Order: sequence, then C-alpha cells, then structure tokens
Amino acid sequence: MRIRWKQLTNKEKKMENRIFEHYTPKDRSNLIALLQDVQEAYGYLPEGQLKAIAEYVGIPLSTVYGVATFYNQFRMTPLGKNVIRVCRGTACHVKNSANILTAMETELGVKAGQTTRDKLFTLETVACIGACSIAPVVNINEEYYGRITVKEIPKILNKYKKEEAKPKVEQEVSA
Repeated sequence: MRIRWKQLTNKEKKMENRIFEHYTPKDRSNLIALLQDVQEAYGYLPEGQLKAIAEYVGIPLSTVYGVATFYNQFRMTPLGKNVIRVCRGTACHVKNSANILTAMETELGVKAGQTTRDKLFTLETVACIGACSIAPVVNINEEYYGRITVKEIPKILNKYKKEEAKPKVEQEVSA
C-alpha cells in the first residue's frame, strides 16, 4: 500500500520555510524541535509536514512518524475548539470520574482521545489535574468544573455550543 500525501498549499510552504530556516538541513538532532515547532504552528502534525521534515532532516519518514507517535506531546490530528480534560486521578476516580467520562462520551458522541466531527470538542483524559479537593474535576479550556455530576454535563456543554452559535460580531463585542 502506498500512502498518498496531499500537496502543501502556498501558505503551508511559506510557514514551512519560516519554521525550517532556523534549523540546519540534514541534522538529525533537529527532529524533535522541528516537530514541536510544526505542531505549534498548525496545532497538530499534518501528514505533509511530516514528509517535509523527513526530507529536510534526511531520515526516513517512518522514523519521523515513529518519533511523533512515541511521544505523548505530539498530536496527529487537530484539536477541537474546546478541549475537555476529564481527570482520572485517584481522588477523582474514587468520586466516580469514570461515570463523568462515560457521560461526556455519550453526550459528545466520541471516545476519549477523539474530536467531534464539527471540531467543536476534543475529549481527553488526564492522570491528575491537581484539584483533588474539588473532585471529580473536568477542565474545559481554562475553566475548571469541580464536584461535577453527570446531570450537569449537558448544561456545561450547551454553554460552549451556544458560544459557538453566537454571531462573530457579537462574540467580538462581548470579548
């Protein structure tokens, strides 16, 4: 099976040039830094950029892919506009965070680690948010919801759905 890579757009090529110009070509030691910079620019690691990194660094694409998938810091798909993190640490586990996660998955129609089709939500689990005193805890973007119950989930998610539905002008005025 042969992988078909999509061609880079002119905008992507310009961005690639701005990123790559800071690194010496054919220097394997630049691999992780390049992956980090590309992810910073795009929010994830697009397939075409992985190929470009492999060519620039002078290593096989399979090696670049292996590194990118080995480290948890790298994402192979874009995140949704709202990133939901469900704490699965000990205090949250004891307070039934598994039920919170299941309810989130049901409400969003995705499993942990996935993004909704409309790219509005990405659902993730984390080992510990560090807010054990208000367990169970869910973090959405920069907002924390402590002592959360399954009943509250639809209301919380609707807040973000309504925010997305607001006309752009109204969002800019309220910001």
